[in-house]
Amino acid sequence: MDAVITTYEDGLRDYHLLSSRACGVTVVVLVLLGILLDYVVYPMEQSRFVWARIITSSLIAVALIALYTETGRRHVEAVTFAWLMLPQIMIAWMIFVTQGEASLFYAGIILSIFAVGTLFPVGHFHTLAFGLLTLFSYYLACTLRKDGIQDTSQFLFHATIILFATSGSAVFTYFNERIRRQLFQLKEEISRKNSELAETNANLVQIKGHMLQQEKMAAIGTLAAGLLHEVNNPVNYCLMAINVAQESSVAKVDATLDECLADAKQGMQRIQNIVSDLKTFAYRSREPSHYGNDFPLEGAISSALRLVGHEIKGISVTRDMPEDTLVHGDEAAIIGVLVNLLSNAALAMRAANCTEPAIRLSAMCDGDRLRISVQDNGPGIPPENLARVFEPFFTTREIGQGLGLGLSISYSVIERHGGTLVAESEVGEWTKMIFDLPRAM
Repeated sequence: MDAVITTYEDGLRDYHLLSSRACGVTVVVLVLLGILLDYVVYPMEQSRFVWARIITSSLIAVALIALYTETGRRHVEAVTFAWLMLPQIMIAWMIFVTQGEASLFYAGIILSIFAVGTLFPVGHFHTLAFGLLTLFSYYLACTLRKDGIQDTSQFLFHATIILFATSGSAVFTYFNERIRRQLFQLKEEISRKNSELAETNANLVQIKGHMLQQEKMAAIGTLAAGLLHEVNNPVNYCLMAINVAQESSVAKVDATLDECLADAKQGMQRIQNIVSDLKTFAYRSREPSHYGNDFPLEGAISSALRLVGHEIKGISVTRDMPEDTLVHGDEAAIIGVLVNLLSNAALAMRAANCTEPAIRLSAMCDGDRLRISVQDNGPGIPPENLARVFEPFFTTREIGQGLGLGLSISYSVIERHGGTLVAESEVGEWTKMIFDLPRAM
């Protein structure tokens, strides 16, 4: 409620400022037009009255100029009240120099009070104060004359009418303020309801998206389950053959052959993990996973670089790693993430025909996490695509060159390790993929 009232007071101050400026100009015009009235009613005093009206109009103009300053805007009500009293003081002086309580300018006082209560930008307390000060000015104008008050009954009648006009104007102003506040609160309530409605609509759209996503993931899960069954058997045969080959005497004496067999074994294991990750991704949970073993990230990076050796040929690859890169998790899954990130970087740079393609892998310790980044100097990712790179089935490649699942699966793998995978990019300059893993305890 306090915030609403503060906002209302700020809005009311702006309204008073605008109204005060407009009404001030109107009053200046009316005061000067009163010269014609002086000529009709008191022609013998016209010379003095002209100067009085010019001086009053000039002072009001000064007050209006003050409203354009910071101090004037901050104290708009006080400045407005001050310039509103200037015509009353002028009229009181005219009553004083003419006929006192019998002066025809008495009508101008009454009209001013009603005008302030209905048109001018002041509150009900200001209206009440304005009326009482007007009554006091009228009293002085009548009593300070040389002969004083000549007709007491007429004076009392006029004073009573001034009080009636003041009371009526104050009451009218009070209810006018009340209505204005209620309208403002209604406007605030409508604005709040609209915001809530917009938020509800956004939530509904998000829920609909989640439902569609779940349908897609269910389809992926069914597909992955079939692939896992069909692919595991031939992969297991290959792994058995590789294990037998690694135990042979030829592999033990030929380092190159042994390394090739190790890479082939890792490739077969990666096929198993890809299918498994598809199934896990389809039914992924946001709860961090605690499975896996301790392994050096440096070794996982070396394995990933070997697996994508044919893709990154001709690309400069640099590493910036701390001494301790021991992390906890599923090494094969992390190798899969690194392979995906490296392959994407190499493909983007080749597609953009980069003259000096380069990939930089770096890591730094951040508490109990190791933060890793893979940065390339490729064409970057447009802003409209940056927010969608981890979205399943989103791809900018041509049909048949990718399903748009690589980064989604990688995101899921890092999420299972209790971390996040984030994309940063500068179009035409670079792209950086950042993720974090739990450090070994």
